Amino acid sequence: MATLGLVEYADASPEVRAIYDDIMAVRKTDWINNFWKALAHDPKTLRRTWESIKEIMAPGALDPLMKEMIYLAVSSTNQCGYCIASHTAGARKAGMTDEMFAELMAVVGMANETNRLVSGYQVEIDERFLTTK
Repeated sequence: MATLGLVEYADASPEVRAIYDDIMAVRKTDWINNFWKALAHDPKTLRRTWESIKEIMAPGALDPLMKEMIYLAVSSTNQCGYCIASHTAGARKAGMTDEMFAELMAVVGMANETNRLVSGYQVEIDERFLTTK
């Protein structure tokens, strides 16, 4: 259970309802997920986080699938079960296949392994990595 509980739409203040309405409109859905309901106890944090998510996840140089897969990779590394579920669903909605998911998890696992090896061995960065564009 969320530390402060969840703010359901029916119980939300007008300010929170407006944000919920925007979330549902932008995401083309008829429900609010628990993450937003938990944040709704602090409307300023809810609004700031939603505005940032909208900006970062909007179409840009990276397509929506790539952004969802990056979010999923970071969430996996950070072991956030909620975010893994949310962004797996988002990535699937954007076109991620089972094969893409499996390959992504292999890359995440390998990156985590080699990152730890580099840290443990305290490997110095190659000069060529710093001068290549």
